[in-house]
Amino acid sequence: MIVPAFNEVYRLPPYLDEIVQYFEGRGDPYEVIVVDDGSTDGTPELVEARRCATVRVLRLPRNEGKGAAVRAGMLAAKGEHRLFADADGAAPIAELKRLEPALAAGADVVIGSRVLVDAAVSVTALRHRVVAGRVFNWLVARCGLKGIADSQCGFKLFTAAVAERLFGALVTRGFAFDVELLLLAQASGCRIVEVPINWADQAGSKVAVLRHGPGMVNQIVRARLRIWRGR
Repeated sequence: MIVPAFNEVYRLPPYLDEIVQYFEGRGDPYEVIVVDDGSTDGTPELVEARRCATVRVLRLPRNEGKGAAVRAGMLAAKGEHRLFADADGAAPIAELKRLEPALAAGADVVIGSRVLVDAAVSVTALRHRVVAGRVFNWLVARCGLKGIADSQCGFKLFTAAVAERLFGALVTRGFAFDVELLLLAQASGCRIVEVPINWADQAGSKVAVLRHGPGMVNQIVRARLRIWRGR
């Protein structure tokens, strides 16, 4: 499991406790890689102080962006299945059980969704983020990512082989990396399955709609052009 973290000294510890407790309860081998994206608040030291054999820190020398952090963690991981989740714990780690059946059934990529409707799940999101998400996904669809309701949900599961291929080719280093990742997956013929999950927005988000939105759109357009030229 990969958890990208930038200055998460307050939000990460309870989620990390939840993750370790969940996987210990399953009894299967696991690893958790916290990728520190140049934090200045002591996040990596806090994780290292746990002295847990199944949790390790991968430090980036400077703040490179969420995409760069997830990429580094995915390429350093050893597991046959590779999940990444946001450090704030908006998606409970137990939601992994909703994604795993699709992978077992032959999917290459399984992504959590806050948009697909399912009476069995609950999504709590701030209204302005819901509206911004709808606009963003509309723009993403215009750029060629078809059939995906929620490209930005920070809870995605991959087979090892597909993770290494997609993240090895990933260029986008910022918050829009998910879109390039899914564009690459579609272009290479991967089977992508989207699954509704429980989600609750957490305070302290690193993504600001007005500040990061234009840059994300630019990243997506550039990614689309790269993939189109490559094909």
